[in-house]
Amino acid sequence: MANVRYGARSEDQLRNREVEATSVDVWATTLVARYLTDPEVIAAVLPPPVEPGADPVVKVTVATVDITGYPTVGAGSFSVRARHEGTEGFYALLMPMTTEQSVIGGRETFGEPKKLGAVDLLRHGDRVTGSFARMGTEIVTIDGTVGRQLDLPDTETRTDFYFKFLPSPDGKGFDSDPALVYCHRTEQTRKLEEVSGEVILRESRFDPVADLPVRQLLDITLAERSSIQRGEIHGTVPGEWIRPYVHQRYDDLSPVGEE
Repeated sequence: MANVRYGARSEDQLRNREVEATSVDVWATTLVARYLTDPEVIAAVLPPPVEPGADPVVKVTVATVDITGYPTVGAGSFSVRARHEGTEGFYALLMPMTTEQSVIGGRETFGEPKKLGAVDLLRHGDRVTGSFARMGTEIVTIDGTVGRQLDLPDTETRTDFYFKFLPSPDGKGFDSDPALVYCHRTEQTRKLEEVSGEVILRESRFDPVADLPVRQLLDITLAERSSIQRGEIHGTVPGEWIRPYVHQRYDDLSPVGEE
């Protein structure tokens, strides 16, 4: 009988490709902007037990990743500084990705709030522009001029917080209590440049990033980085804590229905 590709797979074939893909050194070109917003807005978007971090910082990342044998992957994130039980990190509100594989793997394995979107990072001479768009709207643009080379940082390890859950088939709550995931990323940087520019946020009913206004731009950098990540379940939280925030993960189509 010919090989039936939908049939059962061997243990070797059942390897978790998403975990493996995030556990090797792959270099990405990364444009990162950090800015201060209103503290009460940060507090409003964080599900308990995650709390606001030391400062009301928003971090916007636009990256392109080249993997041999595959099309270039565009990856974005829009996250806020957060804290849990004394650990400082970031909590992502949105992570647009250009491929289905990167969306599903990250969302189902780590609980990342990934969605399909357009992610672009273009450089022409000293001009650089990074953006991501969803549902026909370019919601975030970072635009600037590349300046001086910056000193390379030492290898860094940072933590991101995610909630991993699946909605119940009956539409009421979740299959089980959501898991709070700590994702530890170890990053190396081989090139780092200063960028002078601006962050532009546009209105979108599906991705309301404009609700986190830019009050003070801290910095913009352009880098070549590699990142290895490791996730762990820190514990579980009651479903009623997370249910009011599910729209962060899945597009709220109720406005379409009302129309």
